[in-house]
Amino acid sequence: MPQLSAGDVAPQFTLPAIDGSTFDMATMKGKKVILTFFRFSSCPLCNMRIRRITQRWDEFSTDTVMVGVFDATLKDLKKRMKKHDVPFTIVADETYTHFENNGVKKSFGKFMWGAAKSPLTLLKATLRGYVPLTMSISKLSTIPVDILIDENGNIVEAHYCKDTSDHLSIEKMIAFSHGKM
Repeated sequence: MPQLSAGDVAPQFTLPAIDGSTFDMATMKGKKVILTFFRFSSCPLCNMRIRRITQRWDEFSTDTVMVGVFDATLKDLKKRMKKHDVPFTIVADETYTHFENNGVKKSFGKFMWGAAKSPLTLLKATLRGYVPLTMSISKLSTIPVDILIDENGNIVEAHYCKDTSDHLSIEKMIAFSHGKM
């Protein structure tokens, strides 16, 4: 599928969340949504990203919804996310369908580049116990995507990451949550 762009209608999906609820994007009209397609549940870079967002969550507008989509089973995702006290929604795309439907790409070269340029983050992740528990080249090579969606359900920005360590800055996400972009 083609990649999403600013001005497109936000992707519609319903997926199971780790808190036992079901997340339905169709119910998000009227709210700003930050949607991230992460990689797999034990991804060290993804877990560090979630940790950093969680540490700054009180800076986000209270009416903003954040959703992290993982290529994982719900059971495994629940187990891995216990290390975090995640204040936002984490969902499992057990079939990888929504990754494919929204233009998420795979690149082993970009995975390697992201790992090579983030040795300190990987070291910190390892010391925190975030160890990649997969040898699947397919899972390892998924490149994340950050999408900012306005209250009308339209995409403001779709950031297809250059590699596994590239994301929208947390500052930009906070600014978006406060309507400053």
